[in-house]
Amino acid sequence: MENKNYQFNKEVNIVICGEAGQGIKTIEQLLVNILKRSGLNIFSTKEVMSRIRGGSNSTSIRVSEKNVKAMINNIDILIPLDNKAIKHLESRIQDNTVIISDKELLNYEIEFIDVPIIRIAKELGNTVYTNIVACGIIFALFDENENVLKEYLKYKFKSKGKDVIEKNIQAAEQGFNLGKEIYNSGKVRINIKADPKVKDQYFYNGNDAVGYGALAGGCNFISSYPMSPSTGVLTFLSEKSKDMGIVVEQAEDEICAINMGLGAWYAGARALVTTSGGGFALMGEGISLSGIIETPVIIHLAQRPGPATGLPTRTEQGDLELAVYSGHGEFTRLVLALTDIESAVKITADAFNLADKYQIPVIILTDQYYLESYYNFRNVNLNINIDKYIVKTEKNYKRYKLTDNGISPRGIPGYGSGLVMVDSDEHDEYGRITEDGDIRNSMVEKRLKKKKLLEENMIAPVFSGENDYEILVIGWGSTYNCISEAVAEIRNKRIAHLHFIQVHPLNESIGDYLRKAKKLIIIENNATAQFAKLILLKTGIDIKNRILKYDGMHFYVDELVKKINEQIGE
Repeated sequence: MENKNYQFNKEVNIVICGEAGQGIKTIEQLLVNILKRSGLNIFSTKEVMSRIRGGSNSTSIRVSEKNVKAMINNIDILIPLDNKAIKHLESRIQDNTVIISDKELLNYEIEFIDVPIIRIAKELGNTVYTNIVACGIIFALFDENENVLKEYLKYKFKSKGKDVIEKNIQAAEQGFNLGKEIYNSGKVRINIKADPKVKDQYFYNGNDAVGYGALAGGCNFISSYPMSPSTGVLTFLSEKSKDMGIVVEQAEDEICAINMGLGAWYAGARALVTTSGGGFALMGEGISLSGIIETPVIIHLAQRPGPATGLPTRTEQGDLELAVYSGHGEFTRLVLALTDIESAVKITADAFNLADKYQIPVIILTDQYYLESYYNFRNVNLNINIDKYIVKTEKNYKRYKLTDNGISPRGIPGYGSGLVMVDSDEHDEYGRITEDGDIRNSMVEKRLKKKKLLEENMIAPVFSGENDYEILVIGWGSTYNCISEAVAEIRNKRIAHLHFIQVHPLNESIGDYLRKAKKLIIIENNATAQFAKLILLKTGIDIKNRILKYDGMHFYVDELVKKINEQIGE
């Protein structure tokens, strides 16, 4: 690599890889915040091995002159911090990938730029500083001001004491000097124009988005049992609990968590339960309880690959059918899938209003990739009202009064003179247990009427592209940004993209979009095209062309461009 020079203009994809405990997450947090403060557009995501030691973890940071919201497969610059990184990432390493590492780390017969990362860290007293040295190297390749890095390190480690701050600054300085040597030699240069407007843009990940959405929706109670990757939302709201008046309860298990959430809604609170697939499976009876007592609850289901423990730190859209068919018996529920980070605040907040209005369980689907990804964006729709539907009860109050639309007036204990009775057995209009067949029929039909309302008022799918499209690409949830960028790069301009937020129940009018196209392609991060099956049930249209991925990894933009072109024969 001595005689090769690499120029990365307008965009670069940087990957840092090492073992758990080497501070890969610290590098990501430092770099993305520093580069964003420098006015550069950032998208960052990570992949983490389930094993605590012995596996390889990596973070990918895409830096661009344009706003980027998805990841690409090909690596431009790789910083391996252990010997296993090369093998782990070999499918993403290309002939033009620049590898910068320490010869003490690599025993592969490959070309790389040798820098004494380990020696510097040891001289500072601990190999843990390798991550800060690497951070300094990368930052210098952008030809940025070293003081920006130093000031952020002071801010980042201000609670750690003077000695820790000084050691980290020394590590960063020496790394920066190494990176500057590489830059000045012309071997590697990154030329990306900064945009001053980026500095003040929003910048957070999916966990933050769900958390802010819950706050905007009036959430004042969360009960959850920690389970990756949903725990970040619990942590976020816990940190905000004192300032925002949120009751936080780490329940002993998921069964307890959902029942506490239902109890909170029954008492007039707005509760959130956050969990992942295995925890959600334990909540099945609680979801049915919500259905029959018509008490709202919001469940954030952060998907990861199963069955059972599966790949607990990876990503997948494998729990859609679990969400749609969870619980026993027949009742109405709403299932929403978050698409991008900026829209998640409003969608999550609206979910609280919808749960309150229809008195149903509302399930919000995300996944590990969505929750752990960061990017900067301009706008968040904060035009959100907290709509409450609780009524003051009267003496002859009927909790389950039969109405034309199936929605009964919902009272809470202590607000009014009426008695609020709920029971998991079938009940009459007052809430008293009954086995009368006619009443049973009336109550089942009443609860199911709300499904028709949700269909009629379905959140419209997001459509992009020309109206005279011949090819329609369909997706749902977290694949939105990746599909959007890929479709924009397709040479065939008679292609459009339809993406779903409300995935259940569906309005049969969605078939109008599908029947208009000559070719349909559905993209899902699962093995059996779960959403395609829901579309078939509703419209009778079987989508044959499918791009599916279920290896525990998310889609890449360049990967999708290739696969879509293969589907359309280009």
